[in-house]
Amino acid sequence: MPFDNIVAVALFMGLFGLVILIVLWPGERQGAKVLRRWGVADPSPSDVDEAVRYLRRRRFWYPWLYLGLPLLADSAGVRGDNTSSILATLLVGALIAEVLAQRPRKGARREAALERRGVSGLIPVWGLVTYAVIAVAAAGWLAVNHWWAQLGVAAGISAVTWLIVLLAVRRPSTGDSVADTALRVRSARVAAGLGLAATVTLAIPEKMNLVSLLLVLAGFAGWYHLAHRSRAEGRSRPEAA
Repeated sequence: MPFDNIVAVALFMGLFGLVILIVLWPGERQGAKVLRRWGVADPSPSDVDEAVRYLRRRRFWYPWLYLGLPLLADSAGVRGDNTSSILATLLVGALIAEVLAQRPRKGARREAALERRGVSGLIPVWGLVTYAVIAVAAAGWLAVNHWWAQLGVAAGISAVTWLIVLLAVRRPSTGDSVADTALRVRSARVAAGLGLAATVTLAIPEKMNLVSLLLVLAGFAGWYHLAHRSRAEGRSRPEAA
């Protein structure tokens, strides 16, 4: 490709990424909405500020990852589609955000948790079982069809998913304990849901069959239930999420 064409493509992609970033950039309304959705009924201004920072850490990376990850996948010979690219973008963006959040923010008001945190405190048992069953089934299907490249990618997705969950567990506390817990729960459960959905998309063949269809439906159903806090959870554990 001529040099001037490369420059034109780079400029276009950079401009496209900037537009996406502006559209997705969160404000106070989005921060308060996230906290209420995950169990903080009346978030304080400081809680909302923390939620906005939480969202911005993730969304800053989305446009650039969305532009770069498909190129990496193509160079590695791994097939994918727009759905796979979007899921991978969200998952890697969450990983980068959790890594950056491991360093305590200067001047942040910290409160010690009364109970020791663990994975089961962020993801309920049903969520862990759901992830394990569907992910193992998808991996088995990939192995049966000898899709070794996709199986390797699936292993990588699982590693990234659970690294995000573990980082969410050990992230330094900031601000009010209830809001802090809500954001941790969101990080872990959304990551598990994204990892599950990204894994089952790898099991989609060029021509859909019954097994692949069932895996995809199960994976996306698991993603939905993991990434959304139900009303029943709100009634049974008002302070935990």
